[in-house]
Amino acid sequence: MELRFIGIDPNTGTSESPTVWVDEERGEIVIQGWKPTPELEAAAAAFTLPGHAVGIPDNEAVVRVPARMATMLREACDAIERATVS
Repeated sequence: MELRFIGIDPNTGTSESPTVWVDEERGEIVIQGWKPTPELEAAAAAFTLPGHAVGIPDNEAVVRVPARMATMLREACDAIERATVS
């Protein structure tokens, strides 16, 4: 698996590094972010949508990334869209 680096939080220090990559082969956006607080994770797990199970499956996770990374997330969306259309 080869990841294409998109960007890292511009305010990152030496101990934190929210990062965005794309996996063009699998057609996926890969995000490294902060673990949620217990309150945020509980709120996400309790969120309900018609026809969708409540909770967070064991193979999924909630992560947080700063809003200042929105441009990187858009770039990742564009990159993966271009890769899957080709």
